[in-house]
Amino acid sequence: MHKPLFLRPSLALGLLAVLTAACKDTGEARHQSADSTATAAAATDSVHLPAPFGTPVGAKISKVIGWPAGKMPTAPEGFVVSEYATGLDSPRWAYVLPNGDVAVAEAATEKDGKKSSNRVILFRDTNKDGKPEQKTTLLSGLNQPFGMLVAGNYFYVANTDGLWRYPYKSGQTTLSGSGEKLLDLPAGGYNNHWTRNLLASPDGRKIYISVGSGSNAAENGMENEVRRANILEINPDGTGERIFAAGLRNPVGMAWQPGTGRLWTAVNERDALGDELVPDYITSVREGGFYGWPYAYFGPHEDPRLKDQMKPELVKKTIVPDKAMGAHTASLGLAFYEGRIFPEKYHNGAFVGQHGSWNRTEFSGYKVVFVPFTGGKPGQAEDFLTGFIADPAKSEVYGRPVGVFNLPDGSLLVTDDAAGKLWRVSVKL
Repeated sequence: MHKPLFLRPSLALGLLAVLTAACKDTGEARHQSADSTATAAAATDSVHLPAPFGTPVGAKISKVIGWPAGKMPTAPEGFVVSEYATGLDSPRWAYVLPNGDVAVAEAATEKDGKKSSNRVILFRDTNKDGKPEQKTTLLSGLNQPFGMLVAGNYFYVANTDGLWRYPYKSGQTTLSGSGEKLLDLPAGGYNNHWTRNLLASPDGRKIYISVGSGSNAAENGMENEVRRANILEINPDGTGERIFAAGLRNPVGMAWQPGTGRLWTAVNERDALGDELVPDYITSVREGGFYGWPYAYFGPHEDPRLKDQMKPELVKKTIVPDKAMGAHTASLGLAFYEGRIFPEKYHNGAFVGQHGSWNRTEFSGYKVVFVPFTGGKPGQAEDFLTGFIADPAKSEVYGRPVGVFNLPDGSLLVTDDAAGKLWRVSVKL
């Protein structure tokens, strides 16, 4: 649970007056990039952004009550939802191994006496019926593990403070030994920004690591943000580190777009500028690109809290994300659909897991949404997996979706860390 931030309105008073005057009578303005570079990467649909502090700076902290027996999330007609696994301790992220096994990172924010399980559980569906029969502990004694991958003869896992690899052979159900630490990473971060995701390049020659910011909006100083709010690129042995893209406040899900081969990521934007600001987003990631944090958002729109530290040259370079996913939805998971059993409209489209955020007067997120793509461009998002909210009046939710992953049979796997469950979504036969 996170307490809301208390703002000092004086920090934004001057800029707020200017922005308010520029807004429409409704208090909202349509902001579009004046920079040609940013415009080239702009979203296909217009995004309406209110002025900073132009909407309430709300808070609504969810109370997780768990799923009643027999109750499950709801998918569109023609789909079937089933429980893949239950009884887990914060199954925040997963990775489908090349042989079809599913590795799940049990890790959580350590706060108010709560400890993270710090292990990776392996599930194996031996008879391919969509329900695993075998469960083992693949790794334990980790430090808030999150991203995982298999590359070459190694199993990689990203702890919050470093990247490790372990010798691995296909079919192994447990890994022994201390492993090899390849790279130190800045540990922890603002709220849940301790997560470090991994993605290998299609040719296996590079590994990409997502690192979230250490603060909401650089309130601790940029000297505490070194190597943060970035996607890093390294060689598989941990050498050759460079910043692939910067200004990404908290990039979590990463995936390669079918057809184009472009890297995409899901990003959580900043808090405490208002209920409707700033939208989380998914976007293609331009090599060497800058996406605004902490100085600007959605193109060259300055964060008034940074006015005394503003970097105009970076503001001007800020790339407009491809697709807004709603303010404070906590869009974490990202998976382009790789199967063929779903209807054709879903082919090559993106599924986004929205964990839900505390920083809004009413709930937003708490669902999995689908974004169709046409000609490589994202279209209108639509609800796909819902029913996680139990009673909004009581702030009660059954669970909270996080990651979305392709299973070998064409179905989807969704992690529900708050409820300790994994959900499988397939089609009715």
